[in-house]
Amino acid sequence: MSGMCRDAAWLASACEGQLVGLEGTELVSAPVVIDSRKVSDHGCFVAIVGENVDGHDYAPAAYNSTEGLVIISSKDLDVPHIRVQDTVDALGKIAYSYLREIRQYREANGLPFDVAGVTGSVGKTTTKDLTRQIFASQGPTVAPQASFNNEIGLPLTILEADNDTRYLLLEMGASGPGHIAYLTDIAPLDVAAVLMVGHAHMGGFGSVEAVARAKSEIIQGLRSSGVAILNADDPRTMAMAELAPGPVFSFSPSGAPANVRADDVVIGPDGRASFTARTAGASAPVQLQLVGAHHVANALAALTIALVVGIDLQAAAQVLSQAQALSPHRMDVRNLSGQLLLIDDSYNANIDSVTAALVALKQLAEGRRKVFVAGQMLELGDTSEQVHMRTAELAQQAGVSDILAIGEAARPLARRARELGIATTYVDDADQALAMIDQIVADFDAVLVKGSHSSGAWRIADYLKEVRA
Repeated sequence: MSGMCRDAAWLASACEGQLVGLEGTELVSAPVVIDSRKVSDHGCFVAIVGENVDGHDYAPAAYNSTEGLVIISSKDLDVPHIRVQDTVDALGKIAYSYLREIRQYREANGLPFDVAGVTGSVGKTTTKDLTRQIFASQGPTVAPQASFNNEIGLPLTILEADNDTRYLLLEMGASGPGHIAYLTDIAPLDVAAVLMVGHAHMGGFGSVEAVARAKSEIIQGLRSSGVAILNADDPRTMAMAELAPGPVFSFSPSGAPANVRADDVVIGPDGRASFTARTAGASAPVQLQLVGAHHVANALAALTIALVVGIDLQAAAQVLSQAQALSPHRMDVRNLSGQLLLIDDSYNANIDSVTAALVALKQLAEGRRKVFVAGQMLELGDTSEQVHMRTAELAQQAGVSDILAIGEAARPLARRARELGIATTYVDDADQALAMIDQIVADFDAVLVKGSHSSGAWRIADYLKEVRA
């Protein structure tokens, strides 16, 4: 698959932009990027104003270093470009028009094409990675790298597809109301899966009920013939069934009545789950390669998505049993030098994912001293202090003996941990944590690293992997 190939006139029309010093016949046949360091000849650079960097500052140099580069800009530039009001909005409009044309092509030629979306407070990226591997075993598949799940990442993923794409798999995140609706406006879905409603991004929503309403936007973003996939074990998720325009399929990691359920779940000493995936008319064994009991739910969601688009249960289960974690810092369990056991789950954090990670630590670290590198959790709003204090209590239940707490929001965690008798070190940032970690961790310890991405906890995990390779 080669991705989008369109001329500048098409791009300008799609994003309602104006050609400035640019020939409409200029062809974009290389990737669309937002990082000027990744531009290539005959590609497209979308200049976006970020929190710390303005892409427009790098646009002229990018143009002069390449041949046939098309720039989309919301500012006047001294080099040829397409002028728009808002470059993020323009990127979404281009992706919308492009996806619509792929649909039209495949429908006109009798070729199957499924666009599937995944959301949920936890597990989105892992479920996407598992589903991606099942899809790829059956046909050309496009899916996002890591957690490319916002108003920039989703359009860029769509633009990697082409007329040969059989499956387009999208991850949809939200930090406030209307975010997922915006994404489904760009990419109306044939299949939409909601994993669970939890406590992620509480600062942007205010309540779990508001989180549920935001996640339900993915169900409302289904096409008229689209299929909703819901977690039967989560009442807030199942309540979304009434919003579905078409069929509803359910999955249950607990083995409760559902279209797809997990029976005979066994967690091995290595923390990996095995189970029987069962439908009304068939069953198949699954032996996960991922660590953590919570991945049963992610695997069942992936399996249900696969079944809905017509993939055989046995074939999907076989791929699941071989599937790996494709995205970094997600329950990456490694035995390092000095028999140090590292559990790197530092991609992000909320109370739901922290709970699952501490359960895994308790199971995997039997007989070892347990160390918890706890980066602060952000976007929790008024619940932040309560959630961090609760995390300390969960750490005690998991048998944690030492905590390294990182960031201002983690102060209540550190305070509560000390009250509970856990040896606790508090630092302001990841730089200070890196300076302390070798004094805290010893050979044969088990170390769980968890925290919001911006806490920098992932840097401690990367450091341990490097020095104890």
